[in-house]
Amino acid sequence: MADAEIDRRREQAAFREERQIRTERRDRRKARERAGEIKELNIVAMMDMMTILLVFLLKSYQASTLSVNMHEGLTIPISSTQLVPQENVSITVSMSELTVNDRRVVPLQGGVIPPAFKEGGRAEAFYVGAVFDALKKEVDKQKYIAQYNKNAPFSGRINVIADKKITYRTLMEVLYTAGQAELGEYKFMVMKND
Repeated sequence: MADAEIDRRREQAAFREERQIRTERRDRRKARERAGEIKELNIVAMMDMMTILLVFLLKSYQASTLSVNMHEGLTIPISSTQLVPQENVSITVSMSELTVNDRRVVPLQGGVIPPAFKEGGRAEAFYVGAVFDALKKEVDKQKYIAQYNKNAPFSGRINVIADKKITYRTLMEVLYTAGQAELGEYKFMVMKND
């Protein structure tokens, strides 16, 4: 009987010790809660915040600059303008080629559009069919987007990036053709002088 009594007392002592440890843990946890200590990190809220910041940064980065692919036959005029460029359809006129949104449309000969690409193959014509087709495709794309997204309306604007040695006649042919494709507002792009 004495052994059973000893085992019972040992169990009671172990139970009291276990209860005391739990009480101490509970008291420490309550003290931390009262002190305002964070017991767990809510990762979902932090990810939401990071996503919003990422979208904001990407949007502000995109709006701040316009990318122009510079190459040997393209020397853009320098200006002291303070205006920020807008994202529009881009027409680049270098001494060797004419591109619409970085897609080559017409090869140029010394900055002049060859008569074969003009209306009727005439040198005096202003209408350039290949440029019209490329611009019309971009206009149709912008109108389709504007139909479903009211925040991106069709503006009818183009950015003209032209070499500083391009003739006035070539620019007039490009602008006339752009006007035929419903792009009637022009922005000439220049290099900002620092």
